[in-house]
Amino acid sequence: RTWSPARGRRVNSLRRVRLIARFGRIFAQERLDAECTLRTFICNMEMVQRIIYTATVESFCAAKMAFWKIKINVKETLAINHLGPGSLEAAALDYIVCHKDLYDVFHSVHEVICSMSTNPMISCPAVVDFIVISTLIRELCTVAFSMQTLVPPLDIVCGVDGELFNRTMYYRSFDSDFTAPFVAYHIWPALMENGAVIVKGEVVTKK
Repeated sequence: RTWSPARGRRVNSLRRVRLIARFGRIFAQERLDAECTLRTFICNMEMVQRIIYTATVESFCAAKMAFWKIKINVKETLAINHLGPGSLEAAALDYIVCHKDLYDVFHSVHEVICSMSTNPMISCPAVVDFIVISTLIRELCTVAFSMQTLVPPLDIVCGVDGELFNRTMYYRSFDSDFTAPFVAYHIWPALMENGAVIVKGEVVTKK
């Protein structure tokens, strides 16, 4: 097919809208499903929400690392015969978008679960494994990987407990202390593009 910058921008814009919408649906559906699953094993709602937030952050980290490795290999392969008209970078991104099977999402899911299992900030009872929320992790890894193929890419902000509440980046949860200036813990990360907030995250604020 004929490549053109204008067509590339239109396709990128359409995919961006779809991925942002998918991120929102994961928050509204898979996240709540994961909460219900974890609540059958863990009574502490704060721990449940911390686990899901950690899974989200780890999923983006694993997907971004996988994308970086794949892009290097694709660029090395395409560079042998690449003549344009677009840049090698654009050609590599287009190739990755068209060959989604390059990404082994199940390997990323395994990496996320292993990382979570050694995280001292979260814990599950000995009788249960974080694999019970593998559906959520898989969906997060998939959307995070696809977000790296956008120009510019989309990414999440990794929050820190105790940070000053930022109303341009987060919503407060319904059970927050709305007078508290600091974040007790995070429920969902904000989605960013070039340093600008595209979708607000959610936090719990307490004094």
